[in-house]
Amino acid sequence: MSLRSICAYISILSISLVALLSSPALYAQADTAATDSTQAPKPKKKDLAGHQLCLGVDIFHPIINNIIGNQTGYEFAADYYLHNEYYFAGEGGWGSANVNYSDLKYSTTNSFLRLGFNKSVLNRDGPKDWDMMMIGMRLGFANITRSAASYTITDSVWGNSDSSHVGKSFPALWIEINGGMRVELLKNFFAGWNIRGKFMLNGRSFNDLAPLYIAGYGKGDKNSNFDFNVYLSYALRWDKKGVKVVEKGK
Repeated sequence: MSLRSICAYISILSISLVALLSSPALYAQADTAATDSTQAPKPKKKDLAGHQLCLGVDIFHPIINNIIGNQTGYEFAADYYLHNEYYFAGEGGWGSANVNYSDLKYSTTNSFLRLGFNKSVLNRDGPKDWDMMMIGMRLGFANITRSAASYTITDSVWGNSDSSHVGKSFPALWIEINGGMRVELLKNFFAGWNIRGKFMLNGRSFNDLAPLYIAGYGKGDKNSNFDFNVYLSYALRWDKKGVKVVEKGK
């Protein structure tokens, strides 16, 4: 059998196989289209959860920073329910750090803001069920001010010499991926935790003398940080206009 004949048989077999496999799909598609044309469209499911604005404070970092001793950080959080278990979320705060080595001394202060979203991955038991396990993302920004740095150069031949490095202000920009959970312990009162992976976008802007600690981000000389928060929160709620919120089973 010649090569041309073999190629012809392969071509015929391939075309037949494609036709055989596609025919049921075409018939099924036609049947589905006919069925769909006779059925009324399903009504869009309403989001009856209402409105919620949750305000919280982080209690983890003040405790840890007090133990460490040379840095401070204070953080507040807020999120607002949008729809379909999406929340607009943000955190803000301030902090400071002191470097006090025998041969290097300087301090930094900063304020920060993080904005992004949370997505709850738990199914609601009812419209008034606000417990959540979430994932989310943030874009973080900090404005950092570093004082003048004094340092000592040690030289066993020419002797030690003291010098200084001028102070400056500079920004920090990073992104975060976060996950956590929040539970309503009492009516409108929540407790929850959040773990974050943080990735600096402009670390080179302060490589000459990096901050020891950036409140809202973490160690200033690291391009990535992992962080943890524990929040106590209070929720403000109101129903959607014209919608009566009824819990499941009532």
